[in-house]
Amino acid sequence: MKLPGMRAVVDEGKLMLVGIPVFLWTALPIYHLCLFAFSAKDSAFSGRLWPAEPTLRNFGTVFGQKHHFLVHFWLQLGNSLLIAVAVGVLTLLIATCTAFAISRLKVPGGRWIMNLSLFTYFIPAAFLAVPMYKAMGVYGLLNNQWALILAMVTIASPYSIWVLKQASDKLPYELDEAAKVDGATPLQLFRLVYLPLVAPSMVAIGIYALILAWNEYLYAFLLLSNDKDITLAVALGNFLAADDSPWELLMTTGLIYALPPAAIYYAFRRYMTADLTAGAVKS
Repeated sequence: MKLPGMRAVVDEGKLMLVGIPVFLWTALPIYHLCLFAFSAKDSAFSGRLWPAEPTLRNFGTVFGQKHHFLVHFWLQLGNSLLIAVAVGVLTLLIATCTAFAISRLKVPGGRWIMNLSLFTYFIPAAFLAVPMYKAMGVYGLLNNQWALILAMVTIASPYSIWVLKQASDKLPYELDEAAKVDGATPLQLFRLVYLPLVAPSMVAIGIYALILAWNEYLYAFLLLSNDKDITLAVALGNFLAADDSPWELLMTTGLIYALPPAAIYYAFRRYMTADLTAGAVKS
């Protein structure tokens, strides 16, 4: 007969047997990214587990824009940040208002809106790239950063609406009734009751939309063509066009590009798990 403590150890061991290989396989590309970033060009393919003489020269080259593929590095990084933040803010605005109207105000046709929003994901986003390109051309938005912003908001909003609607449905309606008894208008109900309670879900959705736009390549490649307007993700593709690609600079730029969304996630992740509704209504 197994003791409870021994059973817990066995279960934890089984999880580790699965988790460690998955972690190593996931971390392997990140390891190679760092290996190239801290290696000189001649030693990047040496086959060593770590460069014999690690160097920060690649970072100096990238930050100093000392390569012809990096002449607009800071501008393109700023474009990526501007577009990602704009997509996150607009997606939050649309999704929050829509979810509130459907879940708390019970607007007519709310179920149809939810079903139609989810139906959009039956078509892969890549299949809609060319129609989106055509639509932006018709409205004169090609080679304009608003084209990419609007395209990414279109892709991110349906899922965001669905998530916030589910979170809103879990809120006790007694809070709405109490606020209405005190004379709260729908706008006050939205601002003073609804927004504070769905804040963790809003943080999760904001991060989702921001990272989605930050990592987007296909739509950014199609809708933007000016080197001063493109995102850094598209600029990274230029490295692959050369016969002798500077892999160490490509990996260094990729490592730098991966840091902002990681920092944003870890800065706000505690808000994603906060249970703000605990104890809001007495039993």
